[in-house]
Amino acid sequence: MKYIELFAGCGGLSLGLESLNYKMVFANELSPMASETFAYNLLKENLQELADKKEVSTKVKWISSLYNSNQLAERLRENPQNYPKLPSKRSDLGDNLEDLYGKLIVGNIVDLNKHLLNHRNIINELQCTNIDLVSGGPPCQSFSMAGLRQLDNIRNNLPMDFAEFFGHVKPKIALLENVSGILRAFNGPQGKYYAWFEVSKAFVSKGYYPLCLHVNAKFTGAAQNRSRFIIIALRQDIFYQFKKSVSEEILYSKLLKIEKFFNLETSGEVTNAFKDLDCYDIERNTDLFETKIFAPLYHYKDANSWFTVKDAIDDLRKGKLALNKKEYFDYPNYINNIFRNLNETVVPHNITLNCAVRKNSAKIKMRFKLYQYLSNANSMKGGKEINRDVVKFLKHPTSHVLSKCSVDYLLQKKFLRKDGKSFIEFKSEKSLTDYLSTLATKKHTQRALIADKPAPAALSIPDDACHYHSSLQRTLTVREMARFQSFPDKFEFRSKVTTGGKMRKFEVPQYTQVGNAVPPLLGRALGLVVKNILSLR
Repeated sequence: MKYIELFAGCGGLSLGLESLNYKMVFANELSPMASETFAYNLLKENLQELADKKEVSTKVKWISSLYNSNQLAERLRENPQNYPKLPSKRSDLGDNLEDLYGKLIVGNIVDLNKHLLNHRNIINELQCTNIDLVSGGPPCQSFSMAGLRQLDNIRNNLPMDFAEFFGHVKPKIALLENVSGILRAFNGPQGKYYAWFEVSKAFVSKGYYPLCLHVNAKFTGAAQNRSRFIIIALRQDIFYQFKKSVSEEILYSKLLKIEKFFNLETSGEVTNAFKDLDCYDIERNTDLFETKIFAPLYHYKDANSWFTVKDAIDDLRKGKLALNKKEYFDYPNYINNIFRNLNETVVPHNITLNCAVRKNSAKIKMRFKLYQYLSNANSMKGGKEINRDVVKFLKHPTSHVLSKCSVDYLLQKKFLRKDGKSFIEFKSEKSLTDYLSTLATKKHTQRALIADKPAPAALSIPDDACHYHSSLQRTLTVREMARFQSFPDKFEFRSKVTTGGKMRKFEVPQYTQVGNAVPPLLGRALGLVVKNILSLR
């Protein structure tokens, strides 16, 4: 099985595919920081070591750069927004497929498409290669419900650029991954605008039949409640061969509707989201995901089988890294075993680099202790209301008055003093609210993890969440976040640990790499689905 991955990030999806013996033709990623991690783990090339020696990479190529190939240290910190437009004197790419084959290509997908159009012989060679899968997860900030929800954001074009690419290459299957927010309508000048539906129409324009899914990584074994929108698009000939071989009625009926949508679109008819094309949700359309084809996406069906925060990281709290211990913990052992082939390919490394604990100020620790109490309250009657009430107070301490239920609950608790170590109790509402006022913050995404549930999805900034354990008021380590995402312990995240300020607009440090990644277990499940589809032809 041959694949190309676009918007590859640090390599989560590729890792899942490689565990099934998929073979990479090439991959593409915009960020040099994420590329460093991808190259290290999947291509066995240490870019930082090469940079220190002033040597040239043989496995990572830049489409364009402000720097020469022997200036690798500068390239690894280059702002992708400043990549020169093509043609570029400092492009590493030539006029044949060999310049791409087996390599990670750093740069903008728009420039990659331009390069292919300028060298149609490469397009012809790729088509002759008969690629099984082109996959990608275009950046999603403008679609995300946690983002700005900007209809006119230039990044909204990236799924269309993805469609343009596979329109050139003509793989058997194209797979797009994105945030759930893409399913929520924008209010456009012509009324409601559904981004997922417009992307699906773009796929049709390239001759592909789109099957739209809304899945969750927790059903594939990841210890994270991470919902994702997926398009699995079949080339026309593959679609008809697949439809002919399908025996399960529920799946066949879905294929008939997709076929009808394709015919309407190609004939120029006006089509509508959710009427002419559906998106099948894993929790509402369970009959589809219980078919043999899609079963890998629904392996862990109920809450009792989901891996939790405690399953994922409790061994790290106890100082027992499962990788090097005989006493394996179920979840770490599970992911380390599934991705054991990484052990044979990865550059030797010191795993403790991703386990470093960040220093938190006393005030942060005080706030985290409060968040732990709020998370614990979620399991009791009225707990969610208390949670919302206190968070609102933290945002507006001078205008919002805490409810009696919130006050009564918190007066039972012990809070950290200003030293961040010893504890204090409050006897009156005023003393409590005076204390809470000192913890005021505009951040609305912070929370403490809940030990017996999968981790939340929004984990790309260090202080998005704090540890669940009552004795630990701290942010999570990179390794702990990686565990939730289902990365094995031998997968090392490279480059800077974190960043801030204006650099956050273009830098992709370790925490962000983890948060933006496709969970490898989800990638593996999607790879199995693609294999199932192609095996039925």
